Amino acid sequence: MAETSASTRVDVIQTDYMALTRRKRLYSLVLLIVFVALMVAGFNTADSRNAGGFWNGITHVFDFPAEVLGEAWENIAELPRHLVAHLPALIETLNIAAASTLIGLIAGTVLALLSTRGLARWPRLIGLFRRLMDIARAIPEIVIALVLIFVLGGGPVPAMIAIAIHTTGALGKLFSEVNENVSLKPVEGLRSVGATWAQQMYLGVIPQVGPNYVSYALLRFEINIRASAILGFVGAGGIGYDLRNAMSWGQGKYDQAAAIFILLFLTIVAVDQISGYLRAHLTYGTQAREGVRP
Repeated sequence: MAETSASTRVDVIQTDYMALTRRKRLYSLVLLIVFVALMVAGFNTADSRNAGGFWNGITHVFDFPAEVLGEAWENIAELPRHLVAHLPALIETLNIAAASTLIGLIAGTVLALLSTRGLARWPRLIGLFRRLMDIARAIPEIVIALVLIFVLGGGPVPAMIAIAIHTTGALGKLFSEVNENVSLKPVEGLRSVGATWAQQMYLGVIPQVGPNYVSYALLRFEINIRASAILGFVGAGGIGYDLRNAMSWGQGKYDQAAAIFILLFLTIVAVDQISGYLRAHLTYGTQAREGVRP
């Protein structure tokens, strides 16, 4: 009798599970159909408002790159001179990215510590500090840069401030998630002997999260190099400003544009390789030198 009752319960559970699975599949199918319909409607709307139409312009998508490469190939003898000429602008771009990353690292660290439960100096203000990071992360760098250029004028300073603000929000969010996994025993021990909040964070928390902080900061530095180059298009200095000028002059300046593209590509690859090695070394220690991952 007991076996029959148990078998009946198993059958009921199996039936309910199969019904739940079918409902989930139905809901997923409905969501997929809605998503595809929205994508199609959005594409049609964008294509109808586009001046030339997507399908008419897609056949000419490689015309401009071919024109740039063709002119660069014709003037290939001038390439080394162009590379040297635009090197100071590249250094300015790297300086913008490095300064903004450093400022964002420091500010993001402070905000992350102030917005982590169990570590916060003022627990009631955790929500405020988190909203500050959300605001800094939500506003695109180019919007902040445009406002600052209007106020401060063109140059590298608006770009540095804009990228630093966005970096503060992005790194603060990542750092706060890392802080959730720290051990509170060192902090409690330091608190018991009368250490200040800053001493508790510096001696009890930073040694635990330091490698992760530096790893995220290096990754953000790569992103900021690209961001500083993009902001040059709106007059924020750096190599992006030179690229905009070269492309705006059109035919006759495309060899300089190609040289700038090459400089950007080589720089990003080099920074990616160096930061990748440093991140692996920080994450895996001496095993990264030997090419061994745990």
